[in-house]
Amino acid sequence: MVFIDYAIVVVYLIGILAIGIYSQRRARQGIDAYFLGNRTLPWWALGASGMASNLDVSGTMINTAFIFALGATGFFIEIRGGVTLIMAFLMIFMGKWNRRAEVMTLAEWMHLRFGSGREGDVARVIAALSSIIMTIAMITYFAVGSGKFIAEFLGIPAFLGLSPEFWAATLMIVLAMTYTVASGLYGVVWTDVFQGFLIFGVIVYICFLAVHKFILPDVFSVSIPMRDGTFQAIATTREAWTSVLPPWKLDLPADSFYSIYNLFGIAILFYLFKVTLEGSGGTGSYMLQRYMAARNDRECGLLSLFWTFLLAFRWPFIAAIAIMGVSYGVTHQGISDPERVLPIVINELVPMGIKGLLVAGLMSAAMSTFDSTVNAGAAYWVKDIYQAYLKPKADPRQLIRQSRGASIIIVLIGLLFALFIKNINEIWGWITMSIGAGMLIPMLARWYWWRMNGYGFAWGIVAGMVSAVGQKALLPDVPEYVAFIIATGCSFIGMVLATLLTTPTPKSALVNFYKKTRPFGFWGAIKQSLPENVSQKIKSENRRDIVSIFFAVPWQIVLFLTMMMIVMQRWDNFGWLLTILIALSVGLYFSWYRHLSTELKVD
Repeated sequence: MVFIDYAIVVVYLIGILAIGIYSQRRARQGIDAYFLGNRTLPWWALGASGMASNLDVSGTMINTAFIFALGATGFFIEIRGGVTLIMAFLMIFMGKWNRRAEVMTLAEWMHLRFGSGREGDVARVIAALSSIIMTIAMITYFAVGSGKFIAEFLGIPAFLGLSPEFWAATLMIVLAMTYTVASGLYGVVWTDVFQGFLIFGVIVYICFLAVHKFILPDVFSVSIPMRDGTFQAIATTREAWTSVLPPWKLDLPADSFYSIYNLFGIAILFYLFKVTLEGSGGTGSYMLQRYMAARNDRECGLLSLFWTFLLAFRWPFIAAIAIMGVSYGVTHQGISDPERVLPIVINELVPMGIKGLLVAGLMSAAMSTFDSTVNAGAAYWVKDIYQAYLKPKADPRQLIRQSRGASIIIVLIGLLFALFIKNINEIWGWITMSIGAGMLIPMLARWYWWRMNGYGFAWGIVAGMVSAVGQKALLPDVPEYVAFIIATGCSFIGMVLATLLTTPTPKSALVNFYKKTRPFGFWGAIKQSLPENVSQKIKSENRRDIVSIFFAVPWQIVLFLTMMMIVMQRWDNFGWLLTILIALSVGLYFSWYRHLSTELKVD
């Protein structure tokens, strides 16, 4: 980078800090303001903030690596998490169910579901601790990816025996922490909105550059990583690389990291199954915080729609970077490590000035994901452990101090773990397919099975997460589906045994929960406690939601693929994808969108 590039990055960082610090006066009002913005933030700002938060550098580097190495086929691998397919479920029903609970965190939700007695307390504490552990894991993931990216440009040297990547990640995290700790969700959302404008401008420019200046050759080579640390070139064609129809099998070398995807059709079906379970069970991460902060049911739907639409622009950007990486490899020696395609393309193919904007935009993507994760993670300590059990009578100043202290400690632990992780896909795969899978079954059952109690939730989470850690320590190289089966299997057994060996949740708590949130599923006699006319309205809403999700999931996938085909200039694929997208959009309008303004009240 040259002086103008550095100047742009510095101006951007000053602007972000100014917005965050300006917002701190509103966050001082109390923890409702600090973590939820007093539920006064507009839906479009929450949606734009959510989009910016999903555009992390680590994920962008992984997704670019898969598209570079496998072409459009690589998109389907990231159904496991990178496509953020959980948005379809949040948009149709999961977002509004959580908002109706009127709580601040997933852990606080446990008191609504299981009552405020001992079982509710046990579930709440376990939910809080597991969420903090996941927050630390995500910070580690962000630090590894962003460190790799930023160190490529800023020329940071090794120091005190620690790598340039570690110090680069530390620099970015300290900057993001400054406004996150000071201003809470207000600062997070409004800095994310500012960052979103910058990111969007960068995406448009890179896509335009790729389409007009870089043409894929008919035959070329890409590279994939091998388990011995080397890389192997793989020949492909333009037609195969841009094909949107995923093959049933891949033929990658058995000793490559990507060989776990050779049974590709089975892997994709498995990822879809996993995402369906995950989406139907909801999330406890920073994504959920946006819905807790929404004003009502309608705005939950609107922010989801806007969020998903904006996320669709991520994929043409990723495809554009991959195309530029392939073109660079044809004219030069080639790019061996797919995870370095993004920084190499920016360094070698983006002109000065624009390079500074792009680096600033991707730094903003990293910081927006990081700030959201930290703010949401700190809430679990403050609301669900400190205020709930350690100091119930704490005043607002004490709670804000705890919020800031918890944020700092969580980040320091995450940075420490980042010292031991070298491969971005390694930590991402473990988060999505192992430790995250250990939480999946209890998170799902809590909505749909009335008999599940707080002890079942707690023991299911503990069994799942312990098995995930054990698998990583004892069986680190097993395929992702094996790690998933181990974690979910142990979690399921722990949940069912603990539930059936303990007494059910008090009926009064179940009736109160069902009246407020109104989920579908196995609620037996709980449904019958409501008046018939109210029960019928709930059934009607549930029926619409179930139908709508069958439109929403393929709609999101097709939307992302359609956008990607524009940059790849596969107009044949674009034509039939657009036709499918229009048909799904019409179905979604009649089954879901036109009903957004109606909200059933149950007294």
